[in-house]
Amino acid sequence: MDISKSISKIFPNMKAKLCEELKNCNAVLDLGCGPNSPIKDCEISFSVGVELFDDYFIQSKTKKIHNKYIQADIRKIEFESNSFDAVLCSEVIEHLTKEEGYNLLKKMENWASKKVIITTPNGYVSQSTYDNNPLQEHKSAWEVKQFEDLGFRVHGMMGWKKLRGNHGFIKYRPHKLWVILSNLSQKITYKFPSYSFQLFAVKELIK
Repeated sequence: MDISKSISKIFPNMKAKLCEELKNCNAVLDLGCGPNSPIKDCEISFSVGVELFDDYFIQSKTKKIHNKYIQADIRKIEFESNSFDAVLCSEVIEHLTKEEGYNLLKKMENWASKKVIITTPNGYVSQSTYDNNPLQEHKSAWEVKQFEDLGFRVHGMMGWKKLRGNHGFIKYRPHKLWVILSNLSQKITYKFPSYSFQLFAVKELIK
């Protein structure tokens, strides 16, 4: 028995959920893929990673997470309609202004033939520049209703949001105890995402 799979069924996590959503997607576009995209844990035939920041681009390319890489600004890049089965934007949209975010969502729906997947903090989480990367600053907040109004189904990740602070770290001590409590709370917040720290939003496309 695969213990990790059994645990993920009881306490859903982002890695397992992402791979589940992508299992029938052969071509995936990963926008703002960063240095260590979660897509690395999924079985995908072909993926394209787009990243603007030099260090992250080099790190990801060195790890060969994606089949193809494009160094570009996701706000300016263009693809033809239905170029990919799925388009993923993980922990990126909060780094854009609200207008830029909505514009990107429209483009993602055009580029994808099956689904669009977004992960982002639930509400505003303060974050400034780090890794000498000015793109790390958070510029917008996203909530459940905003995604649902656009036709997304939304799940909660990382447990009860009040247990976590900046960068998603557990705020309380002893650390191990509160990690366990956070994991336990995930069973509830998965179905009630407005209480979760992270949102996992999926839009199925009918074309």
